[in-house]
Amino acid sequence: MQQPALTTTASFQALQSHAAEARDWQMRQLFAADPQRFPRMTTDAAGLFLDYSKNRADARTIELLLDLARERGVEAQRDAMLSGEKINLTEHRSVLHTALRMPRGKQLVVDGQDVNADVHAVLDRIRVFTDKVRNGTWLGYSGKPVTDVVNIGIGGSDLGPKMAVLALRSYAHPRLKMHFVSNVDGHDMDAVLSQVNPETTLFIVASKTFTTAETMLNAQTARKWFLCEAKEADLPRHFVAVSTNTKAVEAFGIDPDNMFPFWDWVGGRYSVWSAIGLSVALAVGFGYFSTFLEGAHAMDEHFRTAPLEQNMPVLLALIGFWNRQFLDAGSLSIAPYHQDLSRFPAYLQQLDMESNGKRVTRNGRQVDTPTCPVVWGECGTNAQHAYFQLLHQGTDVTPIDFIAALRATHDLEGHHDALLANCFAQSEAFMKGKTAEEVRAELKAQKLPEAEVEALLPHKTFPGNRPSNTILMDQLTPATLGALIALYEHKTFVQGVIWDVASFDQWGVELGKVLAKQIQGELAGEVSPAQHDSSTNGLIVMAKAAKVQ
Repeated sequence: MQQPALTTTASFQALQSHAAEARDWQMRQLFAADPQRFPRMTTDAAGLFLDYSKNRADARTIELLLDLARERGVEAQRDAMLSGEKINLTEHRSVLHTALRMPRGKQLVVDGQDVNADVHAVLDRIRVFTDKVRNGTWLGYSGKPVTDVVNIGIGGSDLGPKMAVLALRSYAHPRLKMHFVSNVDGHDMDAVLSQVNPETTLFIVASKTFTTAETMLNAQTARKWFLCEAKEADLPRHFVAVSTNTKAVEAFGIDPDNMFPFWDWVGGRYSVWSAIGLSVALAVGFGYFSTFLEGAHAMDEHFRTAPLEQNMPVLLALIGFWNRQFLDAGSLSIAPYHQDLSRFPAYLQQLDMESNGKRVTRNGRQVDTPTCPVVWGECGTNAQHAYFQLLHQGTDVTPIDFIAALRATHDLEGHHDALLANCFAQSEAFMKGKTAEEVRAELKAQKLPEAEVEALLPHKTFPGNRPSNTILMDQLTPATLGALIALYEHKTFVQGVIWDVASFDQWGVELGKVLAKQIQGELAGEVSPAQHDSSTNGLIVMAKAAKVQ
């Protein structure tokens, strides 16, 4: 059924009227007026705790946002996704990343096929393979065990596993060193190949079709490098594939028994739970990889069953929508106060921006509101000394998601208290700011001359009233990492339903790929020059000239 335009709905118009009042609210006053604000605006699920109290919103705001979620059919769309309906309309596919982490034996039949049985058959193969590599019985061509694993992919087949391997560093196998190559820039591959030995290196080529241009160029480069020392008969001991193209995998030299499939109902940015996560399972072991899946499933169950009023992904999505739509927040900063989550902001960039970076609705109409914000970020405390200046005193209001673990997985004295102190202090500072009166009193206490006080006053005043969420977990473990990723997956889904955009396709990445193929042929002298604009023509001429210098 076609959704009405978002701005025409009764719930949106009620929110618009409410927002006219809320624009002038000060969070300091909201906290002062409600001693119970913190317990009222927090929730927990699947080992995570969400505090959304430091937003320019009150109970009425949340009530109206929940009305919007219901009017836009969030619950019905959620149930349709989880049951395997083909909600990816432009590609006529189901969206079943949640099925990748369902417990064994929980039947889900789609198009006559038991999806759960298929998933666990692949997981069983992953367990057998990863156990062999980790226990040293999988040997390279010279009889040595694997010491280095190189994952060759791009987009979701790189960002997800790379982020997860880094995040779960504390659980990693001591012998195995994990590497990731995604960029078609040869410097990326060169940097990795300079560190590894062909006798003890295992390459994972991750491409569903085994035709992804960037991935296959890197894979062929790795193959050529390997064959400088080994023979083609040795390839099956050092190359495995995450793919469904058996013919192409065999032609490359990979044994089909070492090809780990996944399905067209798994989008790349949602695929870390599938065989794309093979490098994660190798790094931490299949037991911890299973726990990772269990953590995500726990969040799935919460999302499926919890009332919207306590539903963590729904609340996170609605607050994000409120900030984007009614407070003109064009970007969202992700600030993990955990160094092992250093790639999490980049992971969320793809998840959110590739899913909801759309300008038309599912039925092809122009959207009538802003959609996905720009997502960016960096680990605290590094971020504090980089771009927090802009967030505190810049002209734009940028909401922030703070993410932290209450306990560290190291035993270095003093560090974790300092880390959490900075995390909590920053969220307080963004909310409270510092008034001119507070600054003046502080400067006068320093006995500064009145003229200097007045000169410094505007520079040291912080407007505050900057929104943030804080997400806490006890420790960063495979289970809590799984829950955290699933939280943001479902948040992205909910916002897509509200905007009525097609969250599970990514046609926007195609045009540049097509043009690049033509230009690459021109640079190599293999095709006749096309009719480009004068700028592109000029750049091509410069690049071709540089090749002959």
